[in-house]
Amino acid sequence: MQTVHWRKSTYSGDGSNCVEVATAPTAIHIRDSKYPAARQVSLSPTAWATFLVYVSGSTPRHPLN
Repeated sequence: MQTVHWRKSTYSGDGSNCVEVATAPTAIHIRDSKYPAARQVSLSPTAWATFLVYVSGSTPRHPLN
């Protein structure tokens, strides 16, 4: 099992209502900082990049179907 380094935005402050992200060579892992032992979501780097384009309001290079 590979150890990953979890991080959250500096805008989150010291609260526990945050999303944490960890990167690995083949996946981006996402979890709730309140429940770090609970299940996490893992996305491919391509899926993560597409997600970031949409949440940032940038124009996507291709539509999601």
